[in-house]
Amino acid sequence: MIALRHAVFGYGTGALFPPLSGRFNRGSLTAVIGSNGAGKSTLLKTIAGLLPLQGGHIDYGDSKFPSIAYLPQQAELDRQFPVVVNDVVAMGCWRRWGMLGGLTASARAQIAEALATVGMSQMIHAPVSELSGGQLQRVLFARLLTQQAPLILLDEPFTGIDSATIGLLLRVIARLHQQGKTVIAVLHDMAMVAGHFPQALLLTQHDCHWGDADRVLAQLPLLHAANASVSRIKVVS
Repeated sequence: MIALRHAVFGYGTGALFPPLSGRFNRGSLTAVIGSNGAGKSTLLKTIAGLLPLQGGHIDYGDSKFPSIAYLPQQAELDRQFPVVVNDVVAMGCWRRWGMLGGLTASARAQIAEALATVGMSQMIHAPVSELSGGQLQRVLFARLLTQQAPLILLDEPFTGIDSATIGLLLRVIARLHQQGKTVIAVLHDMAMVAGHFPQALLLTQHDCHWGDADRVLAQLPLLHAANASVSRIKVVS
């Protein structure tokens, strides 16, 4: 789905971590982990085309640039914008149905199904400004479902939400994975990574590890002993 060849992520001339070479296979489910400031969000934004690549190449395979469903951190969202739940979820249909022609019966059915999947059917007309953090995240996941994109990028999707919503959204992610979607998620909970994400990418300023989650997580205790003068990339198979 996505191949990186000596890809450099950062701002201006400054790289946040060593150049990356590796592959997010089609249908893979990958957690991106690392300390605050390691460049996890920058990685996602660059893959999504929101930030320029600083060097190297990103190859999206069969398409020059695929359809992407990107969920930013909640802190980046304007929750006071006067819009209701139905309108937010309907935004996921615009790429396929257009903004000016109105929603078709098929699109309305997809919106209803997505809201039912995340348990928000009863709040379809509720203003977004009145939602809790967990409710808002459910609505944003419903929008992801209506986008029907093959590539899904999630930036800290579980921060500041209740445990019931976390469990539900993990099931949604598992369902997307089973459907063959490629999912990349920035996470902080290592137990969640170990229990739900087969692949992991660990970013640090001096060293990066990429591959099976159990083997990548095994590198965490060794970080403090890493030689800060050596920058390298290890692809773990």
